Amino acid sequence: MLLYRPRGGLRNAAALLYVHGGGFISGSAQDYHRQCARFANELGVLVVNVDYRLALKVPFPGPLEDCYAALTWLKDHAAELGVNPERIALAGDSAGAGLAAGLAQLAHDRGEVQPAFQLLFYPMLDDRTVLLEQHDNRGEFVWTPGSNQLGWTAYLGHQPVLEQAPEYAVPARRMDLRGLAPAWIGVGTLDLFYLEDKEYARRLAEAGVPCEFFEVEGGYHASELFMSGASVSAEFLERSLQALRQGLQLADSAVARLS
Repeated sequence: MLLYRPRGGLRNAAALLYVHGGGFISGSAQDYHRQCARFANELGVLVVNVDYRLALKVPFPGPLEDCYAALTWLKDHAAELGVNPERIALAGDSAGAGLAAGLAQLAHDRGEVQPAFQLLFYPMLDDRTVLLEQHDNRGEFVWTPGSNQLGWTAYLGHQPVLEQAPEYAVPARRMDLRGLAPAWIGVGTLDLFYLEDKEYARRLAEAGVPCEFFEVEGGYHASELFMSGASVSAEFLERSLQALRQGLQLADSAVARLS
């Protein structure tokens, strides 16, 4: 785990557990210094960036259990870290957001620690998307149907099948979503995950879980990273920060953005 404290020290007794993306098979916490530093500095919270084991060597449940170990560590050390254990949010992008969603479910059921909020950037939620023959021109950029098949097969340890998947491995397959932490889900309309993300947001709201669904018209997978200068990318990131401020009940204080 990598820990980030805001310049000038914590302004809020809250924390964000961040899970990096990479389709379960690539990426590392080291790749997310800028994103995690931005969360820490702009929100005044502690950020814990998890470097979980990747699925090509360690399939499910290894990566998810790594994230759970990080979450319980954060809860157990909350006092010395200056964090209220009831104000811990989960966040991630792509497969990391899928792990964060699965982690919210696992934590809810185990009852050791209850996350206060889920911030999910274009989450990888449903292995059944692999089984679709048509994707309506979604998934043509960055993360394609072929990439999706590789990622899910590595994580599950076998090709996805319609009938079943291990509990907590595929967040979208969970039947009962009641009682989960409130969520914000953001995704582009050209992202391969658009439909599964929209459906999960609908089901969360239907189950009584507060959930804001924010879509970027014409946005592809991780487009805010590849087009960081675009106004729609700035809006996407600002909306996510505002969702965290509300979800963690943070004091609103202006700080200098990273240059």
